[in-house]
Formats: sequence, C-alpha cells, structure tokens
Amino acid sequence: MTSLKPKKGKLLIAEPSLTGDVSFNRSVVLIAEHNEEGSVGFILNKPLDYDISDLVNEILVPFPVFNGGPVEQDNLYFIHKVPHLINESVEISDGIFWGGDFDATISLINRGIITPKDIRFFLGYSGWSSLQLDQELDSKSWIVVKNHSESEIIEKSSNSFWKEKMMELGGDYLLWSNAPENPSLN
Repeated sequence: MTSLKPKKGKLLIAEPSLTGDVSFNRSVVLIAEHNEEGSVGFILNKPLDYDISDLVNEILVPFPVFNGGPVEQDNLYFIHKVPHLINESVEISDGIFWGGDFDATISLINRGIITPKDIRFFLGYSGWSSLQLDQELDSKSWIVVKNHSESEIIEKSSNSFWKEKMMELGGDYLLWSNAPENPSLN
C-alpha cells in the first residue's frame, strides 16, 4: 500500500488485523523518535477518563490526558507546538515538539497562555526496540503515513481519528472504517 519508512513526525496507523491487541487496536501513533536503537511514539486517539489536574495538583486547568502507549504508564509525557514558550523542548518535525521545562509549562497553563490546542499530555508511550518496528511493518501490523496535519495534529486527532485515516487510505480500508471495534460482539 505505502512504501514510506518510519521516521520522526510520521504517523503509524494500526492495521485492522490488530483487533486483538489491547494497546494498539485502532491506534494512530505519532513517531517522536526513530533511529537504529529503536522507536518512540505516542498514541494520539485514546483519551483517558481523567484530566491533567487529576494527576498534577499544581495544574488548575482540566486538560485531557491520553494513553500514549503501554510503556511506562506511570510517567507523564507531552507534545506541543509552542517551543517559543517551553524551553528545552525537542523538535519532532513540522512544528511538533516533545517535552521541555515542565515547571514553566505548568505556570503557562495556569495563566491561560497555553491551551489544549497547543499541548497534549500522555500517560506512557509506545516503544519499539531496534528493528522491532521494522519487523511489525513487515508483518503488516502498521501503515506509515505522512502527517498532513503537521502541528495541527494536536487538535485534529480524536476518538474517530483511526476511522478517518482508514477512509483516507481508501480501497479495502474503506470497508474497515465502519467495522465494529470488536467484531466478535457483532
């Protein structure tokens, strides 16, 4: 279908065949790092049932928190598009940045300078050891696509994001876009 290789800033779309995988079923993952040592990404479309103020007492504003992946789910991570406000952030690509000065971020959120359109919080991340992601791509578990939304991905990705990506892929994927999440319940 696609010949794109994994790279920082690209998206991984879970193949419909991953229906039995609790972590990655219907996931869209932003690749934050990809090199010879492995890959790191964040699931964009799996919101959790609580917000950042439930996790960080100093944050007074209820920003949503997402399940970033099955690795280190007791750690908080964030991506954003405001590196001019958050020092020490690392560019992923196309205006999307990872991490930075967390104390300054808390203050900027509480003062209303950073909004949910600017930042996304995750518990955990998605990680692959060296060549593991390549093996999963070879076994057709993932499709690599360009992030056409660039920095706007923070506000565009939602619960229906996987379905939208299936529809964009077209062809046989259109059929999967309307399939029930758990076909055994059909």
